Amino acid sequence: MSKRILRSRLTARRSSMQVDDALRRSHAVQERVRELPGWEAMRTVLVYLPFQNEVDTWDLIHELWGRGVQTLAPCCRPDCPGEMDLYRFRALEDLRPGSYTIPEPDPSRCTMVDPRECEGILIPGVGFDRRGFRLGFGGGYYDRLLALTGAEVRTIGLAYKFQILDDLPLEPHDQSVQVICTDTETIWAPT
Repeated sequence: MSKRILRSRLTARRSSMQVDDALRRSHAVQERVRELPGWEAMRTVLVYLPFQNEVDTWDLIHELWGRGVQTLAPCCRPDCPGEMDLYRFRALEDLRPGSYTIPEPDPSRCTMVDPRECEGILIPGVGFDRRGFRLGFGGGYYDRLLALTGAEVRTIGLAYKFQILDDLPLEPHDQSVQVICTDTETIWAPT
């Protein structure tokens, strides 16, 4: 099945979720993230700001803020499709509507941070396979970002159970994550 068809089917299923079901499942995913080895020790974490029924990350964001962790979020470069910069944000007031209606840090209020400073990266996806490969919206934003980070960075995909497939069609530029946390299991990608 093509990426385009998979993307369409999975986004339709995610969009059809009831809000309370998405929040309940998101809570289970976030609990699995908290159980990951090294999570408590991370000092710089890139998060994503959820939209369109993606796994919610706000409890984790508030937890990171409470621990004094440098919390980053992506900001798409308006004139460079597929590329994003990372900014530290500390409060809701630091955000503004961004590309694709996704909230982003306001560069006039936030500090840009080099992606190589990340110790952990929370990554959304339309789908993932059991090898750790991700299906996104097709812009290549996270593939480019992950190509810049080293193996010492913990890359964590967040997904609902129905978003996990056995295999995704791959292209040469596709990057994998190390671990995927779902509402029913934690999947460690083969190394």
